[in-house]
Amino acid sequence: MKYGAIAGGEKSTVQAAFNIMENGGNAFDAAVGAVFTSMVSEYCLTGPGGGGAFLASPVNAEPILFDFFVDTPHPQPEKELDFFSIIVDFGPSQQQFHIGQGSVAIPGNIAGLLKVHQRLGQIPLKAVLEPAVNAARDGIILNSSQGYLIKILEPILTYSNGGKVIFSPNGKLLKKDDRFKNTRFADLLECLLAEGHMYFYEKDGAELILNTVGEKGLLTKEGLALYRVAERVPLKSDFRGKTIYTNPAPSAGGTLITFILQLLERSKTGTKSELIDLIRAMQITSAARKEISIDMNNEFQISQLLEPRTFSHYLRLFDSGSTPSQNEKDPASRGATTHVSIIDKHGNAASVTTTNGEGCGYIIPELGMMLNNMLGEEDLNPMGFHQWAHQRRLPTMISPTIVMGEKGVELVLGSGGSNRLRSAISQVILNLFTKKMDLEAAVHTSRIHLEGNVLHYEPGTILEPSMDDIRLHPWDENNLFFGGVNAVSPSEAISDPRRGGTGMIR
Repeated sequence: MKYGAIAGGEKSTVQAAFNIMENGGNAFDAAVGAVFTSMVSEYCLTGPGGGGAFLASPVNAEPILFDFFVDTPHPQPEKELDFFSIIVDFGPSQQQFHIGQGSVAIPGNIAGLLKVHQRLGQIPLKAVLEPAVNAARDGIILNSSQGYLIKILEPILTYSNGGKVIFSPNGKLLKKDDRFKNTRFADLLECLLAEGHMYFYEKDGAELILNTVGEKGLLTKEGLALYRVAERVPLKSDFRGKTIYTNPAPSAGGTLITFILQLLERSKTGTKSELIDLIRAMQITSAARKEISIDMNNEFQISQLLEPRTFSHYLRLFDSGSTPSQNEKDPASRGATTHVSIIDKHGNAASVTTTNGEGCGYIIPELGMMLNNMLGEEDLNPMGFHQWAHQRRLPTMISPTIVMGEKGVELVLGSGGSNRLRSAISQVILNLFTKKMDLEAAVHTSRIHLEGNVLHYEPGTILEPSMDDIRLHPWDENNLFFGGVNAVSPSEAISDPRRGGTGMIR
């Protein structure tokens, strides 16, 4: 491996990472540059106005989790908000999303990515941002996945006049094979080079943000200035002789992935069917989450699932053969999220997941960007909208993950897919280390996902006759509903065809 292995959500994103490594950058430089490039090439999935998490594993050092997901603003209960629902047509179904100025949480992507580069990068920031600047100024050719996303999200992307200028430049909506340019985003990147993250959170960029979404929204000058990236100790667990590192609380995703894998690892009375065991583990995991997560102002409560006494209770439930009834589905979400996985030639590993939700509907023309709609995401606000008591990190399902063996990093992975991403990541790990598949098969093979008592499954899933309490929902093809896992090992780089990704190793 001359440079490294990378898997990402789009070809330009992946190529940017390789250009950076060819110019002397390490995995962390490459991952930061790739994510900034994805803000052009995967505009509908991520952006400077969203949030994310970056799991970094430097050679000969302990992994670090950089948490830069979004914060709730300070509550303003008397304020009249611009907050409304909009219908997105997916063809076979329609889904309601909540957008508007009042849907915007305090973004973290800019602060987080620049912090990672400052701490772990080895080449100048200008060289790291150059591929993203060039992509924004020269444009990228939209692939089928990005063209599809623009089509279905048209009501949100073109809600404001600024959106119409970017996405309907000649009065016609951009589509597959069109060139998408965003020169104002290139200008934003140049400002970040000159002034750092302060431009975005405290200086002229912050003023532009507040002018667009502050009047009937909850963002304030003080709230933006108070945002901080959190460096956390990753959640660590053992599975099949490997060590798994993932996103700790207040993220829910990493804890739920760890919980389900530990149920399967430590159970002494599993059935003869791996599928039935997995479904039962999914049922108990969902039930446990609902029983534990009852206080939305305690963002760390999800970690109680792994406390010995609590975990032992659910392990006994699993071993007894009991399966709690879960008729209630998880809150609907499309999962507008993307992921990049990298291992460089030195053995440094980077796993980074970012998201912009579906976007709030308001483009900030001077910055070429749309802020997130995280305060309108039902799965992030399961107890109702605008109910928090203080500025705090919103829990998220995103779960950048690294698996270590005796000789170091063996697997770097993560996924888009909202509440489905924990199912996707868990199944890829099981496919690799329990079923002994190679990485391509582990990512590509059919997946399942349980919502309430409804089992969604892709073609090729071999069902069992003893699933009388489960309603079946077959899918005609492998679908982005089941996540988008992008994964690398020291010898492979595999992207998920469900979301049109690209993998390269050189």
